[in-house]
Amino acid sequence: MNGMTLTALLPSLDPILVSVICGIFLFAGVVKGFLGIGLPAAAMGLLTLIIPPTEAISLLWLPILFTNIFQFGRAPDRRSIATSYVWFAVPLAASIFITSLFINDYPTALLTIAIGAAMVIFSLNLLFGMTVPIGPGPVWQGAFGVVAGVLGGLSSIWSPPVAMYLIARDTPKEQFIGAAGFLFLAGCFPLGIGLVMSGLITWTVIVKSTLGLIATLVGFRIGEILRERVSQQRFRQVVLIAFLLMGLRLIAVGVL
Repeated sequence: MNGMTLTALLPSLDPILVSVICGIFLFAGVVKGFLGIGLPAAAMGLLTLIIPPTEAISLLWLPILFTNIFQFGRAPDRRSIATSYVWFAVPLAASIFITSLFINDYPTALLTIAIGAAMVIFSLNLLFGMTVPIGPGPVWQGAFGVVAGVLGGLSSIWSPPVAMYLIARDTPKEQFIGAAGFLFLAGCFPLGIGLVMSGLITWTVIVKSTLGLIATLVGFRIGEILRERVSQQRFRQVVLIAFLLMGLRLIAVGVL
């Protein structure tokens, strides 16, 4: 196998780095399978330790897409979920697409801070049950959709506003998983199109992302199995505290 083929198939010719990246996606898949959310946060918090934020965002696209296809595909009454959250999904998709189109123009410090802020908000929200008074109707959904889309276009993490909205609306557990899968999936396609148009997703990146996807799917299945056998509360707390610390580190790096 020649050097060009190896370069296309692997994120790096360094086998140690390749193993680390696969390990990161495996861990992120476990988190996603166990909690139903948290894949981008887990992966971005660790990937940005070893590669630039824009490269990490592009590598994440396929794992985000396929894990949420599985998650939403297993949800009961999918049509009802899509109908209930359409006013969240449409502005989410539009704003994530527009924001991602200009990702190459944003300073690296801004992307780093955005990723860190998303992780901090995400972890604090789920650790301490931070909620805001939210009423029913398309206006609230639209507002949260725009915020989630801008954050997602900057960082590939749009779960904090989604989780905050669903928690504030007292969404039942099973519906929470299905609705989260739908809203995450709604942002994947416009994010992918935006990243292709901005030049970040190429055939080489797709091959690299596929490597991460395989590791993610293995981790996703492990997480689903662990969900039935491990204390969800304890695992959740450990993961969220780790997210909080990684998010604070990213903010500090971006500011300094």
